[in-house]
Amino acid sequence: MQKELINLAKNRRSIYALGKNVNATQDDLNDLIKSAIKNVPTAFNNQTTRAIITFGDSHDKVWDIVLERLRKEVPNEKAFEGTKAKIAGFKAAYGTVLFFTDMDVVESFKQQAPLYADNFYDWSEQGQGIADFAVWTALAENNLGANLQHYNPIIDDQISTAFDVPSNWRLRAQMPFGSIEAPAGAKEFMADEDRFKIAK
Repeated sequence: MQKELINLAKNRRSIYALGKNVNATQDDLNDLIKSAIKNVPTAFNNQTTRAIITFGDSHDKVWDIVLERLRKEVPNEKAFEGTKAKIAGFKAAYGTVLFFTDMDVVESFKQQAPLYADNFYDWSEQGQGIADFAVWTALAENNLGANLQHYNPIIDDQISTAFDVPSNWRLRAQMPFGSIEAPAGAKEFMADEDRFKIAK
């Protein structure tokens, strides 16, 4: 059987040592990320995923917002040192993709298909996960590292103000990406018998 997709998926790892040594142009990266999101499936083809792709000062602003917001949550400066180092690692990346769900579309489909109304938000989350994976894998295919963070909802208001985010867009994840400055460690898998059942 063909396993190109499986091999690409294996190459997609959480890379935390990210840098700015990127040869691709920002236009090429924008096209890659947009194409990955546009070509993933969504329930009823409702296309609920939205994204803001940030570079340069805008990328830095994302992680400055996260750092300042976390400063209010961490009890003391000593504890905050570890947080600062972690966020500095994300800021060292070349760019960040901010992923959102368009809640107006979710609500619209609830009205259009009331029989399935309770499912549309769950389905939007499935679409969001597929979009995350597609972008992440496309970046990995181009020898770029990434990881996925979830500082929402505590940064939602600040991100919305900083980037003029439509009120109907709900922040779901943040993906810093850039050059791979150190590889990921070994990946462990749980036992297949605990994870899969085969019915014939």
